[in-house]
Order: sequence, then structure tokens, then C-alpha cells
Amino acid sequence: MAKLKIRRNPTRRYEAVYIFDSALDDAVITEKLEKLQGLLSLAEPAELEIWGRRALAYKIGRHENGYYIISKFHAEPKVLPEFERALKLEDGVVRYLVSLLEHELGAPILSEEELAARRARSDDDDDDDED
Repeated sequence: MAKLKIRRNPTRRYEAVYIFDSALDDAVITEKLEKLQGLLSLAEPAELEIWGRRALAYKIGRHENGYYIISKFHAEPKVLPEFERALKLEDGVVRYLVSLLEHELGAPILSEEELAARRARSDDDDDDDED
């Protein structure tokens, strides 16, 4: 008989990118974000990257600029449909994207020792070209 694997923590890691209407005050955006994130019933606070006001790559309706926020969080999959429904209905949200964050993109962060070793190897390789 096969053993069953029981997941004690059914949460998964997600990333949400929000583009708010840039005409909104920062305090209003913060309030809307807190209300939306509250729907997720997070056990620990979301990790936020606030990019601020930026030009959109293309015009969305009447919007040429947006206020960008990236949120990384752990949540149960069952709360996402209601969360996305609230995002659709929120008039201050111009666009959003919620995705499963299984693998971080980019190279892993290197320690100072690893960076120094790579520089040393690179310098050694440069010396070979002079022959």
C-alpha cells in the first residue's frame, strides 16, 4: 500500500502585480491595497515592492500612467477567486496579474566570498589571452 503525503500547510507562494490609477493619492492607494490584501487572510504580511508612478507601456483606456506595486505572499488557493473578483470590481485598479511564484527568476544572490572568487577566476582567464 502506498503512503499518502499529507500537506500540513496548504498555502502556496504567489506574486501579484497591481497597477493603480496614478491620479489616486498615496494614502488612498495604501488603503485600497490593505483592504484587498485583507481578503487573502495572510498568516504573515506580504512582501511589497513599491515601484510608484510610471508611464504605462501602452495606453489602457484613458490611463497613460499607473502606480505599480508588486506583492509576494503565501495564501491558500481557495481564497484567490474571491480576491480576483474584488480586484476586478475595484475602480482604482487599472490592471492586475496574480501568478504562482514557484521559482524566482534571475541568478541566486552570491556572498562576498563567492563574488571575490569569481573575480579572481575572471582575472586569471584574462591573463591567458595575452600570450
